[in-house]
Amino acid sequence: MSHFNLLMVPGDATLIARWHNRLQELAASTRLGIPVTISTDPRHGFSENPGAALLAGPFSQWPEPLGLAATADPDLVERFADIARREYTAVGIRVALHPQVDLATEPRWARQLQTFGEDADLSGALGAAYVRGFQGESFGPESVSTMTKHFPGGGPQKDGEDPHFDYGREQVYPGGQFELHLKPFEAVFAAGGRQIMPYYGMPVGTEYEEVGFGFNKGVLTGLLRERYGFDGIVCTDWGLITDQPIMGTDFAARAWGVEDLTPAERMVRVLDAGADQFGGEHDPSLLIGLVRDGLVSEERLDVSARRLLREKFALGLFENPYVDEAAAASIVGASEHRAAGLDAQRASITVLSNAGALPFARGAKLYVEGIDAEVAAAYGRVVATPAEADLALLRIAAPYEQRSSMFENFFHAGSLEFPDETLAHIREIAASVPTVVDVFLDRPAILGPIVEVTAAVTGNWGAHPTALLDVLSGAAPARGKLPFDIPSSMAAVEASRPDVPFDTADPLFRFGHGLSL
Repeated sequence: MSHFNLLMVPGDATLIARWHNRLQELAASTRLGIPVTISTDPRHGFSENPGAALLAGPFSQWPEPLGLAATADPDLVERFADIARREYTAVGIRVALHPQVDLATEPRWARQLQTFGEDADLSGALGAAYVRGFQGESFGPESVSTMTKHFPGGGPQKDGEDPHFDYGREQVYPGGQFELHLKPFEAVFAAGGRQIMPYYGMPVGTEYEEVGFGFNKGVLTGLLRERYGFDGIVCTDWGLITDQPIMGTDFAARAWGVEDLTPAERMVRVLDAGADQFGGEHDPSLLIGLVRDGLVSEERLDVSARRLLREKFALGLFENPYVDEAAAASIVGASEHRAAGLDAQRASITVLSNAGALPFARGAKLYVEGIDAEVAAAYGRVVATPAEADLALLRIAAPYEQRSSMFENFFHAGSLEFPDETLAHIREIAASVPTVVDVFLDRPAILGPIVEVTAAVTGNWGAHPTALLDVLSGAAPARGKLPFDIPSSMAAVEASRPDVPFDTADPLFRFGHGLSL
């Protein structure tokens, strides 16, 4: 094994760099001396989901990709990716398991936060900018290779459920929009994207076999390799071959459509489909056994090994796999990087409604919930009760339904309606003082009941309270625009077609909506 996915890290970039160099020393001592390639899920945002994204730690902090989409600014996205590239390479991370250019066409889907939203053209433009920033003007020793996901588009999930779990394995296309979901990938290919990750889901009711995309030869060979001429690396999503416990709960391998096959038979199917790497697997003996038994040829392995080794050579890892440990701390989370991230956070804040409460006057008496009182004190006089305040500022998160295991609850799914007690609490405060509610919109929540009773509503996708308060007070302009529609009701969501963008009836706010102050 010479490819690893980095999960939790210490807060000290020097320690990460030192660990990386020790790992490369170990690799150099092996028979072939093949250097290690380190990859990571996104780690510059605000969310933590071991199956999707990681906390920023020592790295600079930016809005989640949905927040980058709210800026609608390809130059900003490319600037972010360039800074992330410099921070990654400083500690030896050379493959980004992103961008995620799936279209957020099913409002209930849990994975929207790492997408660029609902619009195919915007997603393609921002995905291409992301790739350019990470890979640089020419691909080489200063680059981070991008693994774009989830081909051929993971958004059209039946009932919005996620295929990390067996109840979410079906991707459906009642609107006949399979081709639309390919559009962002086409922009990424044109930008030079080098690696692809197919999703877990299995297409239902299309021309393709109803098996998970990682096992799907029609998709990986017929569509990706032959139609698009893609000769880069294809890595499956994690855990297609063997059953593995996650956070104390046993989960079956995500072998949707081929559950009856043995792990060895699944591995043969993945290779025959056209993939090169088995994501999340850690037992090479299974593949070695298949070769020894004559079920997989060495010639087939050579095809994928050539692609993987070629990438290591192109990244300069054979010439110099090591990083400068002394320089890491001055690059990762550098002050100018953090300032740029904060600017992007401000740019992503989206004002959805405003009945004249914004911008608020500096020095006003503020009642706050979900905002650090010390931060708010720089903008006004913080008071203990709504009755004492000139303005109430509340920060909340979009709702989701609790599921049975810890891992499942990292994937926010189910109803988009706020609980009655949340709405009652907001109504009580709003009845006594003009109230502004800021919502972390990892999914497009049903905001109508909140908009009706408050003085203003804003949306964010990862923003420090300083960034939010700068916008609400008028110290920074309100520039964000919605990256998806906000539906008017759950009935409208349930009646919409999962593969069709902008398909909920009479949305409360439309894609691109955002007020200035």
